[in-house]
Amino acid sequence: MRAPGTAIIAAAAATFSSAGSSDSGNVCRGMVTFLINHHTDELHSILLSPDPRLHYPLFIDFAELLDDNPPIAQLVFCKPAEYLPVFDRSAVSAQGHLLKDLEEVCSGANVKDYVHVRVDVSGSPLECPETFPSIGRVRVRHRNILLTLKGTVIRSGAVKTIEGERVYECLKCKNSFPIFPELENGNYIKPPLSCLSEKSRSCEGTRFRLLEGSSKFHDYQEIKIQESTQLLGVGAIPRSIRVILKNDLVDIVKAGDDVIATGILTAKWSADLKDVRCDLEPVLVANHVRRTNELKSEIAIPDDAILKFKHFWEIYKDSPLKGRNAILKGICPQVFGLFTVKLAVALTLIGGVQHVDASGTKVRGESHLLLVGDPGTGKSQFLKFSAKLSSRAVVTTGLGSTSAGLTVTAVKDGGEWMLEAGALVLADGGLCCIDEFDSMREHDRATIHEAMEQQTISIAKAGLVTTLCTRTIVFGATNPKGRYDPDQPLSVNTTLSGPLLSRFDIVLVLLDTKNPEWDKVVSSHILAQEEESRRGKDDDDLRNTWSLPMLRRYIHFVKGYFRPVLTKEAERVISSYYQLQRRLATGNAARTTVRMLESLIRLAQAHARLMFSNKVTQLDAITAVLCIESSMTTSAIVDSVGNALHSNFVENPDQEYAKQEKIILGKLSCID
Repeated sequence: MRAPGTAIIAAAAATFSSAGSSDSGNVCRGMVTFLINHHTDELHSILLSPDPRLHYPLFIDFAELLDDNPPIAQLVFCKPAEYLPVFDRSAVSAQGHLLKDLEEVCSGANVKDYVHVRVDVSGSPLECPETFPSIGRVRVRHRNILLTLKGTVIRSGAVKTIEGERVYECLKCKNSFPIFPELENGNYIKPPLSCLSEKSRSCEGTRFRLLEGSSKFHDYQEIKIQESTQLLGVGAIPRSIRVILKNDLVDIVKAGDDVIATGILTAKWSADLKDVRCDLEPVLVANHVRRTNELKSEIAIPDDAILKFKHFWEIYKDSPLKGRNAILKGICPQVFGLFTVKLAVALTLIGGVQHVDASGTKVRGESHLLLVGDPGTGKSQFLKFSAKLSSRAVVTTGLGSTSAGLTVTAVKDGGEWMLEAGALVLADGGLCCIDEFDSMREHDRATIHEAMEQQTISIAKAGLVTTLCTRTIVFGATNPKGRYDPDQPLSVNTTLSGPLLSRFDIVLVLLDTKNPEWDKVVSSHILAQEEESRRGKDDDDLRNTWSLPMLRRYIHFVKGYFRPVLTKEAERVISSYYQLQRRLATGNAARTTVRMLESLIRLAQAHARLMFSNKVTQLDAITAVLCIESSMTTSAIVDSVGNALHSNFVENPDQEYAKQEKIILGKLSCID
């Protein structure tokens, strides 16, 4: 049995062979009928718009066109370069038909000449691999059909004006005809060599006159899209392709956006540069562009999964922390223990609620995490696993990252400067993992200060001044400088500056101290895991195991569904702890700033989301305090040096929490 996409291609080929005999007038009438039957409201809106010089889009569904008029749908698919302009002219004709009825009701309506039919292929048979390939699989056979590509915008050019049409008059037969630019030759309009008038007898005139005022101009922009690194295998290099946007499509996307572009694949000569070979490179002339940033279509959450989550929390209603720990055990299961790190990773990925005050000032909702540890303590494992959990992630290393590679690069392309998005911009709305954070040069690290706190990057390069969004979680991992000295502040042990350290919500220290009992337990766990993988254990019960897809769905669901609000008890705990830290901040002044208070609120909100709740309770606030305590070199409440490496999952977490709550409330003098 053939796929539906293959069937439509075969049908289109059959129609294509008979297209020569088909009457173009019938096609035009069929298009006008379709637009009047299905898009009357949109056409009325265009007719009533005041400005006749604007370009207006008219969005149609290819699936709807295929149901209503299959022959026309197949012609649009098979010969889009010929029939999409016919569709545009049909939209103008359809306005003329509707204008008579509209003038009786409303005056001021007029026909707009610049209407562009935009074909959306989502939900149609064209979403098959043959007509929706990855960018790396685009070949010559995809030319001159309606092709759809998906990727991330990595480069966005300036908006230009190009001449789209000229009208010449033949001096011999006095007939006029339009000439269009050649895309292959850089949109250059060549003067005609012979008369192109459509008469029964050919005119052999070779002298022409350009009619004044006949030129039509279009907005024009080139962008570059790259296939998503999430969908590539290991070792594959992400491929990119240029996309040409015209008229109403210009400036609707920016660097870092995820887009699905539908258009016609053609070729264009590359820029003529010295010592560079001139080639024909593929370009996609876009007809329809759809941003998918808000859709997050990578993670689909079925209703039965949401019911599973609710049922899971009903089981653990009386012992919620036991339920929370069951979820945390699914994070990086190959690493034994490290309860504190797994809790920190979960809270960082879930994040808090963004707050915007009356003046429009934003307080970020995303948390940042830094792991400082000896070699072999599993830092990179957590980084890689977090990237899998996030719907959008960019993984890089400090040694291979420059300030331009992390933020934005200014590149010269064909004599024009363009901005190319770096790691933080590409990770907008997701996660940016930076391994070997200490290997970055000092001025490279300074560039991410603004990106971490204000969540924007301000650029002034090569005459291009702009601001780009970087609403991203930064997850860093670094080795201490030499042997970690608990008596020294964190900035001395890591060579990271105070301003940068204060931007991380949680900084966890993993020290590889010699502990025979711990080594024995860890080795048993690793060997048991080997045995388990050979048996191929598969368990669908959430009480026992949380698989990676289920964890991704859970994190995505709680982030979108819950917006927790602080209760009075939680506010009192957070406020008291912040004041206590400010009083005791002698050796760790870089961490005890106002940012710590914001971090406590974010972590408490994230814990409430993790616990499937819309209220930040005292339990959430105390868990946030314990997370911050773990990241302190000298603890203010728990009398121990913070080493998250040997933190393990306890048998009865609810009883353990009751003890910790009593100690913390006693120290904070919050007991009623």
